[in-house]
Amino acid sequence: MEITEHIDALRHEGTLLADAAARTDLSAPVPTCPDWQLRDLLRHTGHVHRWAAAFPARGLRAPLDEADEEAVVGPMPSDAALVDWFREGHAALVRTLAEASADVECWTFLPAPSPLAFWARRQAHETAVHRHDADSAAGEPGPVVDTALALDGIDELLRGFMTRGRATLHSDRPRTLRVRANDGPGSWHLAITQEPLTVTTGESPEPADLTLTGPADELYLLLWNRLSADRARKVEPTGDLDLLDLWRATAMVR
Repeated sequence: MEITEHIDALRHEGTLLADAAARTDLSAPVPTCPDWQLRDLLRHTGHVHRWAAAFPARGLRAPLDEADEEAVVGPMPSDAALVDWFREGHAALVRTLAEASADVECWTFLPAPSPLAFWARRQAHETAVHRHDADSAAGEPGPVVDTALALDGIDELLRGFMTRGRATLHSDRPRTLRVRANDGPGSWHLAITQEPLTVTTGESPEPADLTLTGPADELYLLLWNRLSADRARKVEPTGDLDLLDLWRATAMVR
């Protein structure tokens, strides 16, 4: 996806998130994030939007320490002002990314073609996943995630987050997982060992212990642990279903 497409997705998903929150009691539990109420989801995502915008906006070359992060984010609003506060931070992030120079230099934490490409992609998926959380709190299914965005988000998760040294997805014995989208060009082969995950893309002749085949939007939510296997009705698992339990227990983004 192009940077402009990520920014458009960020704009769209953030608007949907705010709209879901506006029609829902802020004390509503978030089923996809069991420890949270809706107000916690808004505070978290609004915090992240303000934190993320600071890097391209200020050209920051290093992570913020706790004091600087608090200064950037500012005080948390009351419940009565929370949705508007979220909308303001979301709009400011969209504006920052849309107006940033293509060659802006700033800190990032995953490989990307450029810092601007990194932040546009990361915040599009941060917001899309949490929009699904807001829909779950509202008790209403929202629009499905666009296929191109879902494919891109699977790739970011698998080849970005899950291959980092700090990732927690490991297995005492070598195991393999194939993820295959049936509605777009997406296929990933994962080798899970005691070492950091290795991922290859494209169709592979090698067999896998478990293959997940289905539409990108369901695979996206399943792999981000927002959709249980029994509710991912269009995803066809073939092979060792215990691998899904391992994924759900250990494939976490921190």
